[in-house]
Order: sequence, then structure tokens, then C-alpha cells
Amino acid sequence: MNPVLFAILVVVTTSLMGSSFAVGKMGLAYFSPLLLVGFRFTIAGLLMAIWVRKKPLPSSLGDWGKVGLIGFLQTAAVMGCIFLSLRTITAGESSILTFMNPLLVVVWGTIFLGMKYRFTQWTGVLIGIAGVFITLGFHLQWETGTLFGIGSAVSWSIATILVKKWGIHFNVWVMTAYQMLFGGLVLLVMGVTLETPKMIVTPTSVFIVLWLAIMASIVQFATWFYLLNQGDPGRTSAFLFLAPFFGVLSGWLLLDEVVKWHVYVGGLLIFAGIFLVNWTFAAKRQSQVPVTHN
Repeated sequence: MNPVLFAILVVVTTSLMGSSFAVGKMGLAYFSPLLLVGFRFTIAGLLMAIWVRKKPLPSSLGDWGKVGLIGFLQTAAVMGCIFLSLRTITAGESSILTFMNPLLVVVWGTIFLGMKYRFTQWTGVLIGIAGVFITLGFHLQWETGTLFGIGSAVSWSIATILVKKWGIHFNVWVMTAYQMLFGGLVLLVMGVTLETPKMIVTPTSVFIVLWLAIMASIVQFATWFYLLNQGDPGRTSAFLFLAPFFGVLSGWLLLDEVVKWHVYVGGLLIFAGIFLVNWTFAAKRQSQVPVTHN
């Protein structure tokens, strides 16, 4: 894939991913948390399902089950764990835990897909995690929400491996549409059973939901899945370290949150970690075990 195009798509998807935290925080003034993300992904899934109606759909019940499992892990479990974690830990701490995903992707890729990563690549992942930790404030407390935060990272990393293993057998837009629709419906059920529903309909709240559904979901997920299918999932997932950095910047732009000096230090480490993972990958790519479709 053309490196310039790859870089542009990485910036697009990670900036949309990161900014969704700030936009979502604005939406919490109008909706209860799980209901908000439920609407977000259900609307996104329905719009995309209409758009891809003429494209090839999964051909068997087993294939639909795979898409549903990806939707449960990538959308329902990740977003559900994130918002449940926010009951006892801060958004920054939740983000730190969620974006441990790339390290877990490397672990799962090594164990289950037979992928080989150099020592320097592992070092780059750890430096990136350190950068995220510093960017979001140097502190992390062990609370009940910590387990949910870890759960979001585990769910996301497993979904990433499944997308890499199964995604090439589906149209990327079809998979994106139906995994979001399935995950969104699960979140709506969670929204009316696990919390007291709140919904205030105004032009601003409608705009927020549509932005989250179209730009931060349809565009972001489709771009992310496309990038995953273009190369090594551990290498691609390393760029997720950019998402919390963009999250902090969007909080500064949209919510007037103060950007402190540690954000810049953490940002430098994030970029250093990404460089190490990608530079060693490009310099010497280890042999990988072929992935077969079951």
C-alpha cells in the first residue's frame, strides 16, 4: 500500500477515534451513556446496511456468526466496558487501559497466528504504552472500573485478530455495517437494562448522534478494518497510540480542556514507539504462518 495513503488513512481513523471521546462527552448532556453509544452504532449499522444491500452478504449461518462475534467484541463489549469503567475511574484512566490493545494484539498474533515480532518491535509497543500513560497524566488507580477497562482492551485485541483472520472473506463495508448494527442493538438493550435511560432531543443532540454515527463510526470503522486487512495487525494497531493523543487535543479544542506539558512528552514517546514498530517491520519482516479459512 502506498505509504502516503496509508499515513493519511491512519490520521483520519485515529483522529476520528480520538475525537469521539470529546464529542461523546458533549453528548452525555443529552443521553445516558450506553443509550448514546447504542443509538450511535445502531443508526450507523442501519445506514450502512441500506447502502451495502446490493453487495455480497455472508453466505452461511457460520459466516453471520463470525460477523456477529466481531460486532459483539469490537462494538458492544469494547464500548460497554469503557462506559461501565467510567463509573469508578476517570476517562483518562479508561483510555490508558483501552489502548493497551496493541500490546495484546502482538501477544495474540504471536500465539494464535504464528506471527513473529522482533525485540525492538516489542520495545516500541511498550514505549508507546508509556507515552499514552504519560499523555493522560502519570496516574492509574486500581478500581472496579479497572477490570472493565482491561476488558475493553482484551475485547478489542481479540476482535482485531478475528478481523485479520476472517475479514478477507467478507466485503469490508458489509462487515462494518452488520458488526456495528449487531453491537449497537446489544448496547441499546444494555442501555435500558443497566442504567436509567435519558434522552433529550434538540438540534445539537441530533447533530452529535449523527456525527458519532457517520464520521466516528461508519468512516472510522471502515477505514480501520481496511487498514487491518492491508498488513500485519500488530503493526497497524501500533498506530492506535495516536488515538488518545488526538483525544486530548480534541478535548482542548472542543471542551477547552488544558493541555499540560506531559501531553507533549507523551506524544513524543507515542511517535517514537510507532517508529520503532514500523521501522523494524519494514527493515526485516519475519516469516509468518499462513492464515487459513476454517
